[in-house]
Amino acid sequence: MVCWFLIPVVPFLGFSIGVAAGITTGLIVAGEVTFYLSIFMIGKEFLVKLKSKFKRRKAKPKPVSEESEPVE
Repeated sequence: MVCWFLIPVVPFLGFSIGVAAGITTGLIVAGEVTFYLSIFMIGKEFLVKLKSKFKRRKAKPKPVSEESEPVE
């Protein structure tokens, strides 16, 4: 998380545009790598729980009531 919080700070540090872009890219890559390493270290149960939170849930169709109208 530290890498992601440092990204908005980089433009204010006085680097040239090219250096700032390189630092930002490095921070993004480092943030992603550390995220995946943490998932690996925490375990499979956490990964399954994380996937279930981000899966799109399909809306289940509402059951149609089969009430018949009275026939006269």
